[in-house]
Amino acid sequence: MPAAPICCRAAQSPQSAVMSDRIPVLLPYPFEGPFDYAVPLGAVAPPPGTLVQVPLGRREVLGIVWSRGQDSGPWPAELTTAGARPVSHNRLRPISAVIDAPPMPDDLRRFVDWLAAYTLTPPGLVMAMAMRTNAITPPPPLAGWALAEPWPETTRLTAQRARVREALAAGPLTTRGLAEAAGVGDGVIRGMGQAGLLRAVDLSTPAFTAPDPDHPGPVLSSEQRAAADELRAVRGFGVTLLEGVTGSGKTEVYFEAIAEALRQGRQALVLLPEIALSAQWLERFRQRFGVAPTVWHSDLGSRRRRIAWRAVADGSARVVVGARSALFLPFGELGLIVVDEEHETAFKQEEGVTYHARDMAVVRARLADIPIVLASATPSLETRANVEAGRYRHLRLARRHGGATLPEVAAIDMRAHPPERGAFLSPVLVDAVREHLGRGEQALLFLNRRGYAPLTLCRTCGHRIECPNCTAWLVEHRARARLACHHCGYSAPIPELCPSCGAAHSLTPIGPGVERITDEAAALFPQARRLVMASDTLVGPDAAARAAGAIAAREVDLVIGTQIVAKGWHFPHLTLVGVVDADLGLSGGDLRAAERTVQLLHQVAGRAGRAEAPGRVLLQSWMPEHPATVALVAGDLDGFMAREAAQRRPGHWPPYGRLAALIVSADAATDADAAARRLGQTAPKGDGIEVLGPAPAPLALLRGRHRRRLLLRTRRDIAVQPILRAWLAEAAIRGAARVDIDVDPVSFL
Repeated sequence: MPAAPICCRAAQSPQSAVMSDRIPVLLPYPFEGPFDYAVPLGAVAPPPGTLVQVPLGRREVLGIVWSRGQDSGPWPAELTTAGARPVSHNRLRPISAVIDAPPMPDDLRRFVDWLAAYTLTPPGLVMAMAMRTNAITPPPPLAGWALAEPWPETTRLTAQRARVREALAAGPLTTRGLAEAAGVGDGVIRGMGQAGLLRAVDLSTPAFTAPDPDHPGPVLSSEQRAAADELRAVRGFGVTLLEGVTGSGKTEVYFEAIAEALRQGRQALVLLPEIALSAQWLERFRQRFGVAPTVWHSDLGSRRRRIAWRAVADGSARVVVGARSALFLPFGELGLIVVDEEHETAFKQEEGVTYHARDMAVVRARLADIPIVLASATPSLETRANVEAGRYRHLRLARRHGGATLPEVAAIDMRAHPPERGAFLSPVLVDAVREHLGRGEQALLFLNRRGYAPLTLCRTCGHRIECPNCTAWLVEHRARARLACHHCGYSAPIPELCPSCGAAHSLTPIGPGVERITDEAAALFPQARRLVMASDTLVGPDAAARAAGAIAAREVDLVIGTQIVAKGWHFPHLTLVGVVDADLGLSGGDLRAAERTVQLLHQVAGRAGRAEAPGRVLLQSWMPEHPATVALVAGDLDGFMAREAAQRRPGHWPPYGRLAALIVSADAATDADAAARRLGQTAPKGDGIEVLGPAPAPLALLRGRHRRRLLLRTRRDIAVQPILRAWLAEAAIRGAARVDIDVDPVSFL
């Protein structure tokens, strides 16, 4: 944030000001609540939501005028944030300026307060997530070129000029964009401008064309139409689970709810767990509404973010699709929220302010009194429990659209059909891939593990190469000749000698990653055109779009991918999915491990057979008798979830109880241990309340800090926030240790 705003209305000088009123201003820092500032005599007090510049110590900072004691909705009083700090009137400092920027809407401010209270986060840090995306000033002018009107008839049309003219036929472009599109130098463009063949235009504020709710879209099936009619009929707040088998057309159904919001003059927000999934989604949106929506994610450049933010605030961006941060955009007329793939753990923000975007989207919908749709082929147990309790409406699509059938799923018992020595693909899977490729169809090999190998071992002394900053093995990335930590980002060249015993040529990779499976596939299927889809190889949504286009155009025969390929894609010619390690993720102490595995593998299985040709899924497993694998083969997702629910109810595990994790961290292990012991000694007690720990975290060392964990578990009817506040106050952890709170944890690392 700049120290002095460019566009503002200056308040009266502090030296001569006579103060007339006080207003609370929330600052983007970890304070307990807003600070009071004075309004100079004769000035109009800025209303809540106004962006202002105020003094803080010797600095000038930006903040937002807050509401005093605003209602946070029908939740317990203990979940509301503190009011403005009381300061005597004659000690108040005046606001310095009122910033000329769109105000923060009332429902967004209430949402900030609610989220801060629920997650035990200082409200200023939550507000900063909305404020740091703010375009304080309009984007600077962006010069572009358009064809002169009329085009001079005496113009000599060279080949270069002809290409420039053709490139501008679709609309104005910047100098760089026009030069690239026409294949000419900047000098050619400037010369055409001087000759009067081109005219300079301002591209600073591109027009946002409103999506047309009545644009002709795909024909819906009777099942889809019935679900769409129910979504269109919802008025006011209400949560609807839209469940449908993979390929059933859930997206087209909730598009009809978006169309209804547009007809009512409202805006709509669609949250996707990973913006890489947006490539095909955006094309489907264009087909339904005639134009593209506004996109919001971290890969947007600063200019595009400013333009998009202001378009959301002024209402010209009618539909926004984005990652979880889009939840904090300043919608003025929000009428609908959709959370696609609601079960995805990627909706949980693990760093900084920890929150679950799916759950907080429900809160924002409640505060704005608007409908929200949660869509998934594999709904989370939390959402299913809300359906069973009658809190959520449930719509279900039981059939694939267009006559496609669900794929046949079978397990390969690796004990009976092991791969060859040094290999990882069973002969059964190898034969299946050859069969499908031989018919001109596409196949997918899925392994949710990046890199070449997850572990590097010395054959001489048994040394395993670890990350120096984390309790984790370094992953070999052979293509880059590096060992890397996927937790902190540390990397180093692959050593020639064992770091422990000094033996040469003794380091060997253990286990497979997608790079290793790619090498094996290259040897087994040398004629197949291969494509790797992983976060290492597809950087950003544009790369994902190119990969999806190549697969759809049948320029690829064999796809090797991680979880990025598991959901949301529609590849009509892909008929075989081979899961290299169906047991991956089933071990460990995570209470959701089996649920996540079933969801992920069910989603990746859904990539097969989405058109006329039937699909087939093969799961390589060393324990095919595991309930998760049995459920996948039988297609009994409901039965599996019912058994999961039955196991969690007696112990009050989520969603039938509440959890909050306390993560103690310090540079020194002794400091972390001392703070953890203190928390253990002051742990709360009571009926329906239990504290587990302290104990070393599974990642006991992360980014150089030693970590210990405690877990507070309560019955569902007991709020954890008042308990946590009293506990932390009594423990009074000071000094080198830090305690982070994660309410409703998803990860237990």
